[in-house]
Formats: sequence, structure tokens, C-alpha cells
Amino acid sequence: MSQNKEPRNPHAVPVDTLKLHRIDDSDSWLTTNQGTPLGDNQRSLKQGERGPTLLEDFILREKITHFDHERIPERVVHARGSAAHGYFEVTESLSDFTSASFLQTPGTRTPVFVRFSTVAGGSSSADLARDVRGFAVKFYTDTGIFDLVGNNIPVFFIQDAMKFPDLIHAVKPEPHHGMPQAASAHDTFWDFASLKPESTHMLLWAMSDRAIPRSYRMMQGFGIHTFRLINAKGESFFVKFHWRPIAGTYSVLWDEAIKINGADPDFHRRDLWEAIESGRHPEWRFGVQIFTEEQAERWPFDILDPTKLIPEELVPVREVGRMVLDRNPDNFFAETEQVAFHPGHLVPGLDFSNDPLLQGRLFSYLDTQLSRLGGPNFHEIPINRAHCPVHNNQRDGHMRQTINKGRVGYEPNSLAGGCPMQMGARGFNSFAQASDGRKVRADPERFADHFSQARLFWRSQSDVEQNHIVNAFSFELSKVEAPAIRHRVLVQLAQVDGSLAARVADGVGMPHPPQYKTPDVLPPSPALSLFAHPGELGIHGRRIGILVADGVEERGVTSVKNTLEGVGATVKLVGPTLKPVHSVNAGDVAIDCALATSPSLLYDAIVIGGGDAALAALRSMPHALEFVRDAYLHCKTIAYFPGAESLLFSAGLPQELSGLAGVIALSPALELKETDELTRLITSHRHWSRESALSA
Repeated sequence: MSQNKEPRNPHAVPVDTLKLHRIDDSDSWLTTNQGTPLGDNQRSLKQGERGPTLLEDFILREKITHFDHERIPERVVHARGSAAHGYFEVTESLSDFTSASFLQTPGTRTPVFVRFSTVAGGSSSADLARDVRGFAVKFYTDTGIFDLVGNNIPVFFIQDAMKFPDLIHAVKPEPHHGMPQAASAHDTFWDFASLKPESTHMLLWAMSDRAIPRSYRMMQGFGIHTFRLINAKGESFFVKFHWRPIAGTYSVLWDEAIKINGADPDFHRRDLWEAIESGRHPEWRFGVQIFTEEQAERWPFDILDPTKLIPEELVPVREVGRMVLDRNPDNFFAETEQVAFHPGHLVPGLDFSNDPLLQGRLFSYLDTQLSRLGGPNFHEIPINRAHCPVHNNQRDGHMRQTINKGRVGYEPNSLAGGCPMQMGARGFNSFAQASDGRKVRADPERFADHFSQARLFWRSQSDVEQNHIVNAFSFELSKVEAPAIRHRVLVQLAQVDGSLAARVADGVGMPHPPQYKTPDVLPPSPALSLFAHPGELGIHGRRIGILVADGVEERGVTSVKNTLEGVGATVKLVGPTLKPVHSVNAGDVAIDCALATSPSLLYDAIVIGGGDAALAALRSMPHALEFVRDAYLHCKTIAYFPGAESLLFSAGLPQELSGLAGVIALSPALELKETDELTRLITSHRHWSRESALSA
């Protein structure tokens, strides 16, 4: 829509930079699909401000039901995913806090199926979109299915499930032309976000490098919501769930992500598949933050608010298990596509909190599966079947597979001996929580704080990460056409940090917004930085590309390849084509990848082989120069053998290589100190001082 013209829709409500103008027109008021005028379309009906969401909320049910059935059969969100089988192993008993059987005894292993995904894009979108990543784990426990349906970011955009359809409608392609796909850099998303200050905290996470992870293997997972643990005595504790990758938390640069989407749109899928096939099984530590209601009452934020997190300085993460993914699916559709997750799949010893977003998800996920998978028997699809016995009196329905014998399909009964029977105290029982008796559409008082945790996140980032956040906001807002929307976002950012808002304003060429003084409610939390989790594996599982051509000095190339593979790296020889190249001293050398289809974007580090003839040939190849140039611009480790300096200079590296961060010269004999230094450089992931020098 043009910025200076009337809206095309005569009933659209114009927006200025300060407030919404109401139009006294009956067509402008919200109603249900039955025509009932709505007094509040943003908050669920709860029993008290902090109470559970009520099933009688027909407005919530209608809105979410319509949303859940809008896409058939592809998932409305999280459509593009990749998954794997594995197991969860208890390393520390949680018997003091929960009666959940699979968390009792160290050494107990529970089968799992894990699906990773992007949120906004369709199933045919690319892996490296700037987006939240889903991290959903299905535990096949001995007392039923437990689905921990989370993300790689611990907070969310909204506080109440009533707003979820609006959020997704805003971030999806704009309805008049169907663009953009799998991207948030457009007017409708930022219009919504700029009118919902509660989204500010999540926006900073989404504009951080968390939204462009290097690999599914290298990202954290979070349960997002506050759940309950209930022990054998009936005592209740609040809990937040965490997954931490032993490979460390790493991301790519935005310029790199854009190019990877062109070079290999299946980059994350391929990475996960190949890691498992090669025996380099991804692994995560399972952690919990356990706290009491009395503790939560003392904090300046509400633990029922899904836009807030609990800093580890308040409640340390206690590692109690590990998860290993060791088997790829046999059939993508039958398993990865048909798997059905639902936050309402719980086992005895676990329970919900009154988080209003979680409460809405408990309805939405089940409703969605009914539409997407064709009916109430989706639990009988093999990937969704419990691994423990299932006994109830449910019969029939679309696609029923179980053939139940006997005449009884009800309970109570006497004809089947009263079976199956309720388990009473040994079965699943909800925690008997006292609740306010008033029915209201209202938020708790502490839900109104939208900026203190956003400020906490910003202040907890390193200088490098802050620069990337500024660049991401500048990129996204530069694609927003409406100046009023850009201005509102800048005002939101100013309430987080004045320098952040000013830097983003400069990045989009707009005036600085008014300054605000947001108090530091919480001190910085170092654990919120990606750099706080370097991992335990070194270069194990990293990809290294060695660039060669006819006339290569084979001895050094073979030596570095064997050395890196010996410590768990994946090494590929990249040649001009797939044809073997001639070595000056050892005959033909087999090539793994062709240069045109295997740019340095796909590797964590590169090595330039030696040999005068080979290097002369590479200097004449634009793809070879780009291979080196991108690795340098993306701050990756670059190793080279004698004579390769001229190729590096031709690719744009500084004439003085000595002391250049992340660039190392190797000798043909490849001495031990050189391999140790090369391994150290690759382990460090990126050399950010080069980035600051390039942008200076």
C-alpha cells in the first residue's frame, strides 16, 4: 500500500505513528463468525488473572479452530522439518521432584523421535531462513507418550494463545500476492510486532544469530513454558526444560545464510542426515530449572508469561539426562511428516502451569492433528504409537486400524469384568491448585513489563552478537515499506536500549526515536550468549574443504586430510570438476566435490593445496577466487600450503598475511605444531576480528 494514499480497503483502519484511530462504522467492529460482537479478541477467558484458561471460551475455540484448519494437509506452521530416532538416558534421578517413571533411575533409556523445523516457511522453503527453529521431542515412555514441543529460543512473541492466529497470519506471505515465503522482512509481520510490545523480547532473539543456526546439531532447545513436576508425595514444583548440544552453539552469518540457501537449500537436513549416517551421532544434555511457587513470587517477572525466561543466575540449569540421535528415518513421509506432537501428551508425574499460551496449545495441537492426519485415530500411525500397552473403550473413527474384539465399548461396564479400569492415584492426576473464582479476560500485572527482559538479553550479548542484531534489524526494516511501522519498531527498541535504537535508525536512514530510561531490572546473564556454550567436541563433526587442481602437491593434502579426519572432521577434496586431478608426485587424486556446486559456504574451514601449476590454474577460475574470498569474508579458518599466497591475494586478502586472524601457513611436511594450531583455529569457529576490520 502506498504510504501517502488512502488504504485500498475502505474498511481498513488507518494507522499513524502514535495510535490507532477508531472508525464509527459497524463494519469495523470485530465479531465471531456467528456475528457476536467481541469485547476482547486478544486475551483468553481465564479463571482469575493467573488462572487456567476455561474450556467455555468459545471465542478462543472458534478462532483457533479456524486457524488450525486453514492448511490441508501441510502443517500450518513448522511445515519444513527434519527428524531422527534416538534415545534419552537418565544421568541423575529426579525422584525427589517427580514420579514420572522414565526420570527415576540413572541409566534408564527411553526411545525418542525428534523433529527439527522452521516455523514460517512452507515445506518447500529453504533451511537457512531467519526464523525460529522447532525442537520437538517425542518420548516413548513406559507409561505413555510425553511430547516436549519446544523451540531453539526460550521465549515467544505473544503471551496468550488468542493472539497466535494473528501472529502467524502476519508472518506468513501477505495474502494479496503470496510473498514473501519463509521470511519476516515485510510489512505485515512488523506491523503486528510494532503494535504488540510484548513481542520485543522475542524480536531481539529472532534478530540474533540464534535464528540462523549452523546446524540442528549445534542449537539449544527449550520447553518455553513453565511446567509442573509432581512427586510421589503429591508435592508440586515448577520446571523449565532445556536441551544443550555437546557440539556447542554456533551460527552462520546472514550473508552466508542467503548464499547457502542458493547453494544447498537442504543444508540443515543434509547435515543432520550425514552426521547420523557417518556415526557422528548428535547429542544433547537435558537440563531442568526447578523452583517453587514461593521463589517465583519474589521475582520481578511472571513465570506464567511465555515472553519471559528465568536467568540461570536465579535458577541454575541442572543436567539430569542426555539425548542421542542415532538412526535416520526409513521413510520421510511415514515418519517425519506424519509424526504428531501435542503438548497435552503427558505422563503421570508431569503437569501444566496456567501459562495462557500453553493452555491454548493444549486445544490447538489436538485440533490440528484431526484435520491434518484425517481423524481421531492419528495415534495409530506407527510413528505416533505408544510403546506401552494402550487400553480404552474408544472404537471406530476414520482410518481405525486396531481390531477390537468383544461387545463392550463403554465404561463403566460389567460385561467385560469392568475392564479396562481406572488406576486412581497411580494414574495421571492433575495438581489440585487453588484458583481465583472470577472469570475474566485480563492479564496479570507483571505481564505488562515488555522491555526489561529484552534489555537483559541485549546487555548479555557480546559486541559481535550485538552488531549482528543491529544488522538484522536494519536489513528487515529496510524491506518494510510503511515509514510508520519502521518508526514504531524504533520506538520499541528505544525502550530496550537507546544505542540499539539509534544504531538501527542509522542503518535504515531514519531519525533517532525519543530516548527512554529503561531500568536494569536484572543484571546481564552471560549464559544468554551463544559464545557461552563452546561445546565439548572440538572439530569433531566439522566440515573442511580442501581446494585442489591439476598439478597439486599431493603429500601435504593427504597429510592434512588424514590428520583432520583422525580427530573426527569430515574432509572433502574440492576440484574444478569431479574428474580426478593429477598430482606432481603421486598420480591421480580422487575428487569428492566439484567447485561450482561446493562453495566454501558449505564448509567450516578451508585448506588451499600447494603446487605451482595447480595454483596458477585456480587463479584463473572465478569460482576458486570466490571460494577463498567468501571463506575470508565469513571469518572462517583458512590454511594454505607454500605458493598459495598469490591465490589468496587474487581473492582479495591483505598483502600481509602474517598475524592475520584465522589464516595459517602449512609446510608440506605438516609438523605437529601446525596441526595443533590448525585444529585450535577450526575449533574457535570464526575469527571475528576480521569482521570488524572489514566493516571499519
